[in-house]
Amino acid sequence: MRLAMGVEYDGSSYHGWQLQKSGVRSVQQSIEEALGKVADHPVRVFCAGRTDTGVHGEGQVIHFDTPAVRTLRGWVLGTNVNLPDDVNINWVHEVPDDFHARFSAISRSYRYVILNRPARSAIWRDRAVWVHHGLDAGLMQRAAEHLVGTHDFSSYRAIGCQAKSPVRTITHLQVSRVDDRVIVEITANAFLHHMVRNIAGVLMTIGRGEQPVDWSLEVLKHQDRTKGGVTAPPQGLYLVDVGYPEQYQLPSISQL
Repeated sequence: MRLAMGVEYDGSSYHGWQLQKSGVRSVQQSIEEALGKVADHPVRVFCAGRTDTGVHGEGQVIHFDTPAVRTLRGWVLGTNVNLPDDVNINWVHEVPDDFHARFSAISRSYRYVILNRPARSAIWRDRAVWVHHGLDAGLMQRAAEHLVGTHDFSSYRAIGCQAKSPVRTITHLQVSRVDDRVIVEITANAFLHHMVRNIAGVLMTIGRGEQPVDWSLEVLKHQDRTKGGVTAPPQGLYLVDVGYPEQYQLPSISQL
């Protein structure tokens, strides 16, 4: 039987999603250990998108195979009992054998949260990036509009990115201010390594008035990471939703 699960986690104390050979703490390791106790056999999980150290997940999706027979409620409750407090299973759904958490996904959505005020925050220290300089969210939104659509995002990916193609399609990119927070919301068919954080870095530079609005487009046209902006810190980044074809009938984060 193949099962899909919706996972939520605070990435502050983890060295990213992926299982680490060095034995340092990872989200994948915590989930596999918890699932193994419920299934009574070793479990290997596959995720929709690997997140880096310090990045959070609200709508991560995983799948795994098991011969164990449990109720769906039993999988959720049993796994959560064995997970640390900063990782949680929100739902579980039986899926056909052709489902793959990563390769079946047709979209992914991220949120980047910037705390924009003179004083730092004890509450938001690991959940948002603090920028004490004023940010103009209107300028950032205008700059963001240059990036919507299908483009070569070579300038916005990590130099070590191993994706075969740098072409991605952004379908939604919005910058808004909510009180003392500036929030960047972005949806694409897929993302390159550090793509969201590099976009956020460019937008923040423009929001501070250090570059003109059209700089985001200039960086895009260079197709050269060395001419891009600074990679924004990880703690403001959240994987918030993963979209799949309707045939799988998986819940989205908005339905929970």
